[in-house]
Amino acid sequence: MTDGEIINCREPERQLERAVAIMRRLRMPGGCPWDAAQTHDSIISNMLEECYECIDAIRAKDWPHMREELGDVLLQVIFHAQMAQENPQEGFGINEVARELADKLVRRHPHVFGDATAADADAVLGVWDAVKRREHDIEDKPYLHDCGKGLPSMLRAYKLTKKVAKVGFDWPDHAGVVDKIREETDEVAETLPLADDDPHVQEELGDLLFTIVNLCRRRKVDPELALDAANRKFERRFNALEACLKGQGISLADASAQQMEDAWQQVKKQERP
Repeated sequence: MTDGEIINCREPERQLERAVAIMRRLRMPGGCPWDAAQTHDSIISNMLEECYECIDAIRAKDWPHMREELGDVLLQVIFHAQMAQENPQEGFGINEVARELADKLVRRHPHVFGDATAADADAVLGVWDAVKRREHDIEDKPYLHDCGKGLPSMLRAYKLTKKVAKVGFDWPDHAGVVDKIREETDEVAETLPLADDDPHVQEELGDLLFTIVNLCRRRKVDPELALDAANRKFERRFNALEACLKGQGISLADASAQQMEDAWQQVKKQERP
């Protein structure tokens, strides 16, 4: 098939090929000026935005929206691969990306495609990590070499602590982490007399957040999901607080702190089963 025929193709099994052909056409002379002007660097923010929008759809269990957002994430992969194919110095395209992925999946699943064994999910992660360290020739480098590099800080904290726990660097029980949270909270309280720009304020708050992430990990709670749920709950309750005040003829701008607190407690009471 020519590119023109592929672009108009409706065969289900050729839609990925069709998307690649469409992106190639958009980047060609006479295509789309905006698409043609982009570089790897110029669309970094697009990749981040599309990933977060996809995550939001997954959390909301909005499957039609998730399908759309997965397509938007795939667009970023196709976009970068097409730009790389156009540049002889980069020298790869979508097929090379897919081949490297397929080869990696086979290499890192020797318990499926080879002679290794892995009885459960934790064992699989151990096999994956060992193969990865050999592949990247980092067996003699620090254990946390490149761990979570590029991730947002909360996700990186989760990954760092999860990795060191694999080698036994962890609290013996949940209570130990709770005690550490109390200790870190006391140390945060000790910084209250300090100026906001004192480095100890940020340091102690960071220690507290890091310890809370540890408790999330031990309780098998994704801290990002937990915080997202807390954000949604706060937004829902504050919207209800605003409606409650509005029902009393009070705007947010005119409400006193006590009126807001009373409305907040009323909203919480109404939510309790």
